[in-house]
Amino acid sequence: MRLQLPNTTRFSTRRNAPRKGAALVEAAIVIPMFFMVILGIVEFGRGMMVAQLVTNAAREAARRAVLDGSDNTTIEQYIQDKLSASVGAASSDITVGITITPDPNNNTTGHQLVNAQPYDLVTVTVSVPYNKVSYLAGRYLSGRTLRAETTMRHE
Repeated sequence: MRLQLPNTTRFSTRRNAPRKGAALVEAAIVIPMFFMVILGIVEFGRGMMVAQLVTNAAREAARRAVLDGSDNTTIEQYIQDKLSASVGAASSDITVGITITPDPNNNTTGHQLVNAQPYDLVTVTVSVPYNKVSYLAGRYLSGRTLRAETTMRHE
């Protein structure tokens, strides 16, 4: 017994003839949406990465700020150098704030680290505008600021 295969060329050409341009139209609709989704994923990933780097810079700066001998200028420069190198933002776009809350038993005045005494709370705040570090010029996150704050006790 001999096995005979059906002639598929006759059926496939007749059935697919009206759909010759359908694949092209479907691709023209799907490809832009696909790339928009991919670029959105990349942009949100970038935002999360930069937020983590800002948080890490604030944490490391607070660790340095609570040590004796530290001063505001050194800490601010440390943060600006670290974020400029890792995120690519200009130093002028990075805002650093250092606040000292005195311990009830201390008479610390002002927000200068050289005047901080043991048990004073030192708060380091770092912020970067998102549109200065984003890859794409999007409207959803434009105008937002990535901000981190860390508080530690002075040693």
